[in-house]
Amino acid sequence: MSEENIINRIAEICQLISHYNHQYYVLDEPTVPDVEYDRLMRELTALETEYPQFKTLDSPSQKVGGEALKAFSQVVHQLPMLSLDNVFSAQEWQAFVKRLKDRLKSSLDFAICAEPKLDGLAVSLRYENGVFVQAATRGDGTVGENITENVRTIKSIPLRLQGTNFPDVLEVRGEVFMPKSSFEALNQQAIKKGEKGFANPRNAAAGSLRQLDSKITAKRNLAFYAYGIGFVGASQDGNGIDENWLADSHYQRLCQIKSLGLPMCPEVKLLENATEVEAFYQDILQQRENLSYEIDGTVFKVDDIALQQKLGFVARAPRWATAYKFPAQEELTVLEAVDFQVGRTGAITPVARLKPIFVGGVTVSNATLHNQDEIDRLGIKIKDTVIIRRAGDVIPQIVSVVVERRPADAEVITFPSVCPVCESAVMKAEGEAVLRCTGGLYCQAQRKEAIKHFASRKALDVDGLGDKLVEQLVDEGLIKTPADLFKLTTLDVSTMARMGAKSADNLIKGLESAKNTTLAKFVYALGIREVGETTASNLAQYFHTFSAIKSANEEQLQQVPDVGVIVAKNIVNFFAQDHNVEVVEELEAIMSWPDIEVKSDDELPLKDQTFVLTGTLSKMGRNEAKAALQALGAKVSGSVSAKTHYLVAGEKAGSKLVKAQDLGISVLTEDEMIALLNS
Repeated sequence: MSEENIINRIAEICQLISHYNHQYYVLDEPTVPDVEYDRLMRELTALETEYPQFKTLDSPSQKVGGEALKAFSQVVHQLPMLSLDNVFSAQEWQAFVKRLKDRLKSSLDFAICAEPKLDGLAVSLRYENGVFVQAATRGDGTVGENITENVRTIKSIPLRLQGTNFPDVLEVRGEVFMPKSSFEALNQQAIKKGEKGFANPRNAAAGSLRQLDSKITAKRNLAFYAYGIGFVGASQDGNGIDENWLADSHYQRLCQIKSLGLPMCPEVKLLENATEVEAFYQDILQQRENLSYEIDGTVFKVDDIALQQKLGFVARAPRWATAYKFPAQEELTVLEAVDFQVGRTGAITPVARLKPIFVGGVTVSNATLHNQDEIDRLGIKIKDTVIIRRAGDVIPQIVSVVVERRPADAEVITFPSVCPVCESAVMKAEGEAVLRCTGGLYCQAQRKEAIKHFASRKALDVDGLGDKLVEQLVDEGLIKTPADLFKLTTLDVSTMARMGAKSADNLIKGLESAKNTTLAKFVYALGIREVGETTASNLAQYFHTFSAIKSANEEQLQQVPDVGVIVAKNIVNFFAQDHNVEVVEELEAIMSWPDIEVKSDDELPLKDQTFVLTGTLSKMGRNEAKAALQALGAKVSGSVSAKTHYLVAGEKAGSKLVKAQDLGISVLTEDEMIALLNS
């Protein structure tokens, strides 16, 4: 590489890092993941080490963060607040230890204070005569922002130290962070209000600390863990160090801080020597997803303060400490295309096809985009550079778009107008974000679930046909639709794995028996979205014939009890698909059910009465009781409301009974219900 190229590359990296520093530390709006920042910083450090003549005084390698926000007053740190260098592997850690021993001119091992690397915002807390007087951000390491009023709102930070054994001036340094539970609650509130949520807990914590109104900060439920001590001294001269108070061990100093009432991370541990580091690292990595706070690595510090002082500092970090980072959970990559998958319930999900990237320990090439609302929220287009995140075993997700890298030929993501599997029409119900295929009985993607539902106990109740057998029949190509079930022969089934002649014969007999059903069960078995048992029964009782149900329009369907606008649309759309009609007509030719006897009002004494069944009914059973009530015109609901007329309470009745009593609804025992039916 020529000198000109080296100078240009260093200048380019410096400009990028300065830009990202401003976004990260000043605006709290980072556009690239930490791993990209770390990569650039390491490249810059390597170039400046190899070519020191090109290192400039304003290089980001000489700085810690960004300048203080003008909205806050400034605080000059009496001792600089430095950041940490990083290692990314066991080999790099061993090289770090070797450098320490070389500098100390000793082969002796030393104790290590081990801590999780909290993903929050570094702050300095100043106590004078035991009273909290000031809090500041790290800022550029020399000058930070005065965030005293906001930090006062953090419940875990005491406004007065415990006991009496402390220096006149004590500066405690640590991390303000937002617990995972608080972060999730904050984002849920933002979504409800139609506002944009935070990308991660670190951004949420930083944004909360930089609120000009401390009342807002107080509502954010921030937390704090101390990780060290800054300036310690007498309040008068401002320079003296109280040597009698300070422990000579970093770990013991943390314990001193804890004894004064400041929280210390419970996972902090004192290791006997550097060889125990890898085990601690792996242990914290395993715990990571279960911790109540976000971390992105571990921190290891030489425990002996005398050794720390001997090792000293470089421009931006102490030589005696380093962060051992976890494999990146976030990375940059490019959205190359979007495919659309059809789920077992017909939900059409956009799947991002990414330029393969190694993140979170695996190579990721796909990520779900969920639905149109999520695409709109991200503002994402095909060919965009995106931040991809993978935490533990969690499915990879796109966190955000790096808009400044969007190419001129970026393409809008367009959802299909028909199902990409069966070409049936698609629809999105009012109030839902998910687009769905309407070809339920025909669509290959929904095939197994449609047949399982068709044969289920509450539908046709086909004896001998369980879910696993349905999957086997579909996988072996013996059935494609519910109608194909009735074309099976004993020979077809008996030749399958783990199916003997007797089991095959029982299945065929079960299918033969299932041909005789009721209109309500047949309608329910079709699996029309949101048409459950009660709605299917209401449709049968209202229209009396299947042909009338098929040909009904939305307005007519909405005259049926419990059928609203959405259910009516689902029914009309189902029968509007030629594929569904083809399968339904096959089934009509095979199956039969008795005509529905039209009863007079005199024969329906419970008409317009709503019943709810709860608890265990020992004499009739829930299904028998429901059928008996419906035969007399009653409506049987699953939930108690002000419109409920009677609650039938069996043994061990629970919350429904309590609610019915609160609403003043008549409560019947099982015996009283039977007496009512008999009368």
